[in-house]
Amino acid sequence: MTDSGTPRAAVRAGRRVTVVTGGGRGIGAAVALRLARAGHDVALAYERDAEAAGGVAARVRALGRAALAVRADVAVEAEVEGLFDAVRAELGPPTGLVNNAGVTGPLGRFTETSPAVMRRVVEVNVLGALWCARRAAREMSARHGGAGGAIVNISSAAATLGSPGEYVHYAATKAALDALTTGLAKELAAEGVRVNSVQPGMTVTDMHARMGDPERPWRDPGRVPLGRPGEPEEIAGAVAWLLSGEASYTTGAVLRVAGGL
Repeated sequence: MTDSGTPRAAVRAGRRVTVVTGGGRGIGAAVALRLARAGHDVALAYERDAEAAGGVAARVRALGRAALAVRADVAVEAEVEGLFDAVRAELGPPTGLVNNAGVTGPLGRFTETSPAVMRRVVEVNVLGALWCARRAAREMSARHGGAGGAIVNISSAAATLGSPGEYVHYAATKAALDALTTGLAKELAAEGVRVNSVQPGMTVTDMHARMGDPERPWRDPGRVPLGRPGEPEEIAGAVAWLLSGEASYTTGAVLRVAGGL
């Protein structure tokens, strides 16, 4: 049985199983719920907040889908392997991955950002995405016996804006995700796996508080052509489309959802 009480054989038969990293809050939580409404079973990876991830998993189950919450630091390859092993055992082979887990560290100028913060940001945002994409590709690629699938990397408008004075190091990691998207899309296209990227702009999540400026989304609204920050659900809609059959001819795309930034 799965932790949702559904027999494993029934869960596996013809189901879409999507792994969402950083799925306990913000954009990740919105993505998980949007995918559940679209018929996906969802595995949520979280690092610290088990209560938040468990709450999202409960909401997924309330929508009639199976859910699994797994503690995993995506920067640690062994924990990523354990995450995917748990997903395969409880929900079945994954058919989708949303590489959403990410950190920024405190806001500040590049020269005042500590090496420890830079290292952690690179390890989570870049290495974590690489470890997850690698295992997901092995699960889904026809070359490895998989039935195909899709990967969506959550990048950022910072990848092209650069974010001077705030988090240049973070922007650099998001540019790396877009490069991963381009290369992996070409490498896996013939093996039945599509790879795309979504670039959110200023979005209302608690990440801003963790950066040290909880009011940041509402400060200087004129810099966003639409005049407001985005909501996590608006990002989730783009992700759900890229994982759907309607995007069957879309791979290697970098979709900007940033209010005109």
